[in-house]
Amino acid sequence: MEVIGQLLLQLLLLVFGFVLLIKGADWFVDGAAGIAKKFGIPELVIGLTIVAMGTSAPEAAVSISAAFKGTADITVGNVVGSNILNILIILGITAVIIPVAVQKSTMKTEIPFMIVITLVMLLLGVTGGEITRLEACWLIGLFLVYLAYLFKMAKDGKSDAEDNGANKKEKPIWQLFLLCVIGVVMIVFGSDFSVDAATAIAKIFGVSDRFIALTVVALGTSLPELVTSVTAAKKGSADIAIGNVVGSNIFNILFVVGLTAIITPVPFASKFIVDMSIAAVAGVLLLIGVWKHKELRRPTGIVMLVGYLGYFVYLLFS
Repeated sequence: MEVIGQLLLQLLLLVFGFVLLIKGADWFVDGAAGIAKKFGIPELVIGLTIVAMGTSAPEAAVSISAAFKGTADITVGNVVGSNILNILIILGITAVIIPVAVQKSTMKTEIPFMIVITLVMLLLGVTGGEITRLEACWLIGLFLVYLAYLFKMAKDGKSDAEDNGANKKEKPIWQLFLLCVIGVVMIVFGSDFSVDAATAIAKIFGVSDRFIALTVVALGTSLPELVTSVTAAKKGSADIAIGNVVGSNIFNILFVVGLTAIITPVPFASKFIVDMSIAAVAGVLLLIGVWKHKELRRPTGIVMLVGYLGYFVYLLFS
């Protein structure tokens, strides 16, 4: 009876976490899209920066907290698991629900950059068995280069959002920022509740720690990206939907791993070679899927979901 009571409590906390996530993402997308229009900033830039970093807050919190607690080894599993989920599950589900348009710059620059830095992290981990402080400085340096690129893109594309929603009653700027802040807070707390509850449920059923780290915790910290991307796509903000995922993956590798490894070197176990390789392959699949039609369509989304199912089965038996 005690086990059943614990299970019911964790299920209630899981549902509460989902409610916070869904409503928080709804407000966050509204606020971010509104800010983009107010300042004439392309939605893609908002998606690759504010939305991406906001929804990556759980990964950053988990990894940096782990570093201070002396358990930095979970950083790689958390980041790699989240990045695989972001592409195969989040974009897969979003594409099955509604086709997601992709800008030329995303196809030619951001997605290839994401693939390259995934391979860079794999190389760093394989050659040294850990991400050192010096290597972390290189990752942070690449992150600053990425931010400079986004700043330039924002300056070059200031006229993109001027005509969108011209007939709608616009919210004041303070209200848009408030929506963003409240949305992020709800997303982070919702993710926290969901991760803790899902992990507790997994342990009740006797699932291994590695499996939990690469699936349950990764899914939990990726829930903000999932809810935000689906919400953005359904609201017609496709640039936010795909920019959110690509930006989050870049942010996870360069900033989350980089900052964590500056605090303390991050161990890279040999078992993560397969996971990092799958993350790189997922990026290539995304690039191939959007190249011809300049949008992510349902067939590619189905292939992504089937691909993750195969990865999930591999984790069960590895």
